[in-house]
This record gives sequence, C-alpha cells and structure tokens, in this order.
Amino acid sequence: MRLKVINTGNFKLDGGAMFGVLPKVIWNKLNPADQNNLCNWAMRCLLIEDGNRLLLVDTGIGNKQSEKFFSYYYLNGDDSLRKSLNKCGIDFNDITDVILTHLHFDHCGGAVNYNIEKNIFYPAFSKAKYWIHQNHWKHAQNSNAREKASFLNENFLPIEQNGQLEFLTDDMNITENISFFTVDGHTEKMICPIINKGNKKLVYMADLIPSAAHIPINRVMAYDIRPLETMAEKEKFLSKAAEDNYILFFEHDILTECATIQKTEKGFKETAVGKLSDFI
Repeated sequence: MRLKVINTGNFKLDGGAMFGVLPKVIWNKLNPADQNNLCNWAMRCLLIEDGNRLLLVDTGIGNKQSEKFFSYYYLNGDDSLRKSLNKCGIDFNDITDVILTHLHFDHCGGAVNYNIEKNIFYPAFSKAKYWIHQNHWKHAQNSNAREKASFLNENFLPIEQNGQLEFLTDDMNITENISFFTVDGHTEKMICPIINKGNKKLVYMADLIPSAAHIPINRVMAYDIRPLETMAEKEKFLSKAAEDNYILFFEHDILTECATIQKTEKGFKETAVGKLSDFI
C-alpha cells in the first residue's frame, strides 16, 4: 500500500464560523485572520494505492461554480487536483474509486467536470466507482435550510446519472485495508475512512476534526448541524485514537498534515505533528 497527499488548493473561511463559540483572542493565535476575519484553510485529499485499486478520498472544491461563488472563498495557492495527481504520475482515468466523506462543496466539487458551455456535467473520473454513505446521499437531497447551500446538485447528481454511484452502509468495508466510521454532528452520516497500513492506522478526519487546532473537544465549527453531538463524537474518537496511537490526517489544516495525540488532565493534545511521510 502507498499513500500520497493530494493538495487541491486553499480557500478562506470566516474564523468565527470555523471555531464556533471559541473567542477570537484564542483562535486568532491558532490560525490568524486577515482584515476580513478570514482564515486560510487547505483542501487536502488522500491518494491510496491498495493492490490493484487506486482510491482518492475527497476531491476539493473543483472549478465549476461561478466567479461570484468563488469570490466568497478567495481560492489561493498553486495546487489543484489535476496538478497534484499529475505530480504523482496519475491521470484522472487511473482512479478506480473515489471516496466522498460527505457532499459539501469543498469536499466533492472536483468529483464532477463540465463542458465549455457549463451546461453538461459529467464525472471527472470516468472509470471510477464513487462511494458515499447511503443515508448521507438521501440527506444531501433533502437537507435542512441551514445546510442546504453547501449541497450543490451539479457536484453529485451526475455521478448517479452516469451509473457510477455506489452506496456505503454501516456494515461494510471499502477494501480489506480501508474501513470507516460515521458521525452525525457535522452533517448526517459523514464518513471518516480508516486506512490500515501494516501495524499503523491512519484516520482521515474530514470535518470531524478539520485541523489540529480543533482537537480540543470544545472547538466545534458553527457549520455543524448538531454541535453537542460533534463534541460527544470527538471525545469518543479521541479516546480511542490516544489509546491505539492513531495517526490523524487533517483535511483543512493549512500547515499540519498529520498528528498523533494523547489524553492529559487538561484534555487531548498532540504528541507529534508533521507531514504524512513523517508517520508512514
């Protein structure tokens, strides 16, 4: 098995939204905001070569939306999904499986491409199966008013229309070496893949713990639809992660790719931070 970080570019989100009720005097030291109160965040995906399968976890924001849409998010950095895959010697047609943790636009936008007139949408990975939790798929199409703006039909409906959609359920694994667990605090049935490589376990945190700064239990995004449930889910996961020395892979941390953690009298904290290559 081989693992590669796929950076798809950075974007900016309001610091208060990303840290919820945490005071700015605290979070601004963790990820300093610009003059518009915006912090810079990564959209970091993961490429997994497992036997004869080449799997990609999440796809970044893509480039389908309007200029006005992107003006809200200040895309920046030199990376893109295509550029990062090509650096690894990978073409879009080489990907056999795309695992979508959930269908918010910054996680699945790159899953679908469009023609030059932007009136025909089609899966970006023509030979891949696209995996999504069955209940989250239903939720994305019948969401609550607060979360609805994060689900853009053009990012995922073409996958079903093209016959490439595959559903995950709680009682199955993705491969022999890739399992997952689900959480419901951020959105309904978001999946967090667990990659078993030898005696090590790497967990793709998606939006359960979007950055190392979100490890403390009380640091919960205002985007979460059930923040108290997120706190309970984090505590349960982090207890297990500390006990079994999991490696946490952060999708949105602008600086830190991975960390291991420990439980202390004051809560959970990192024992080591660094790049994926430092841990595996």
